Amino acid sequence: MRSFEEIYEISAERKGGVDKLEALLAESSIRPEQADDRWLSRMAEYIFKAGFTWKVVDHMWPGFEKVFEGFDVGFCSMLHEDDFARLVSDKRIVRHGTKIRSVQQNAVFITDLAHEFGSADQAFRDWPSSDYVGLLLLLKKRGSRLGGNTGQYLLRSMGVDSFILARDVVARLVAEDIIDKNPTSQKSMKQVQQAFNGWQEESGKSLTYISRVLGMSVG
Repeated sequence: MRSFEEIYEISAERKGGVDKLEALLAESSIRPEQADDRWLSRMAEYIFKAGFTWKVVDHMWPGFEKVFEGFDVGFCSMLHEDDFARLVSDKRIVRHGTKIRSVQQNAVFITDLAHEFGSADQAFRDWPSSDYVGLLLLLKKRGSRLGGNTGQYLLRSMGVDSFILARDVVARLVAEDIIDKNPTSQKSMKQVQQAFNGWQEESGKSLTYISRVLGMSVG
């Protein structure tokens, strides 16, 4: 397994030098607090985009916001069978029954987190990056349809320090003999976490920064 410095050098060479690489990596280190309704909205967005044309969902999103009352957590958690029957016929949204139900289920999930941590946003912001895979597991087990890449893209989009196991990142992890294929088991995910923790300790950089450097060393 190479050091992070060595992988960084590979990325810099591929992208035309350190300055060009850093320009690509430029990001804000400040993440403002988010209201829990914005978490529910973003959960729904990535769930509906999964396996679907993203542009269509983006175009329809004002309709989603209206139908779900701005993703008010209390309103959405109380959706019932009559609501689902109505929503599955509503042309303002993507009419996918199980994804529509996931809005209600994730509203309950967010409510539970708020009871435990003060807010769902607090729970996600305070989660240690050294156990990022534990946060992914939380989304998978207690949320609805938030496993795999959906949960990873959700967290990145909301500014949580994160790695995304996109194709190029996985290719670098395989090249470093950390894993031998796309990680799906808890064991392989722990191996990925350990590698990222090591690179983080070495470099002092965020998981997000390291993840993007790994991806740029390949793609």
